[in-house]
Amino acid sequence: MSTVPQPDPKDRPARLTIGVVGAGRVGPALAASLQLAGHRPVAVSGVSDASVRRAAQLLPDVPLVTPAQVMERADLVLLTVPDDALPGLVEGLAETGAVRPGQLLVHTSGRYGAKVLDPALRAGALPLALHPAMTFTGTPVDVQRLAGCSFGVTAPEELRLAAEALVIEMGGEPEWIAEAARPLYHAALALGANHLVTLVAESMELLRTAGVEAPDRMLGPLLGAALDNALRSGDAALTGPVARGDAGTVAAHVTELRKHAPQTVAGYLAMARATADRALAHGLLKPELAQDLLGVLADGVPADGTDGTEGDAR
Repeated sequence: MSTVPQPDPKDRPARLTIGVVGAGRVGPALAASLQLAGHRPVAVSGVSDASVRRAAQLLPDVPLVTPAQVMERADLVLLTVPDDALPGLVEGLAETGAVRPGQLLVHTSGRYGAKVLDPALRAGALPLALHPAMTFTGTPVDVQRLAGCSFGVTAPEELRLAAEALVIEMGGEPEWIAEAARPLYHAALALGANHLVTLVAESMELLRTAGVEAPDRMLGPLLGAALDNALRSGDAALTGPVARGDAGTVAAHVTELRKHAPQTVAGYLAMARATADRALAHGLLKPELAQDLLGVLADGVPADGTDGTEGDAR
């Protein structure tokens, strides 16, 4: 039985012209993803050499123009600039008359909801906040990573269907976030993803100092399993010396960190305290073992003045 060939999305009539203001790591990837869904990127703005290279790689043949020209040419404009620059950009575009009635304005900031686009809304634009919960590299791999990626979406109720449709066209999953909850939502993502990078990088540095030749290979399976367990089981996945109440082992860790990497001590103690609190609250850390452990974590030395002994540090 013969099958009917499916049309290439690039051959479908374009429904929206797409512009990008701020060719950082996010904007070109989202525009390229929308292009695969049948939309047509027509303009991109970027200043730095890196921005120009990203635009050329992800959006070849799309002209590099000024933000005002992007606004003039596009039905849907992606405002993909740093969080702190977003309010001023929106106000400036509205004050200069660059915003057109009926134009879709999409920002990708996790911190802000749709309210930051109010100046453009008063000029007749349609405001959408679509934040991909993903880390970006500025390379074509980002387009592939959008498949199944959750987007934090905030928009007026009358634009709900439009926001969902755009996210789905990019291969993502819309997750609605209330306007007032956007800062908390973004803090949660930063706590998990951004701090994870810091923790892993510090761990690899310490392993190198300890003589491990391939810390990435050592950590890969361990961290992969820990992440999978945490996502499946939450606090029940806690293990290691803090969750067991091994105060001597934790004290030995602190001693070694002070000797070889003093810049990591504050972070270790802060995370260990948070781990101890969660382990106690969920019944994993026995109260009779918690006192000595919390004493170590309070000042970084064991209650009996010794360094303790090494134990299972998984």
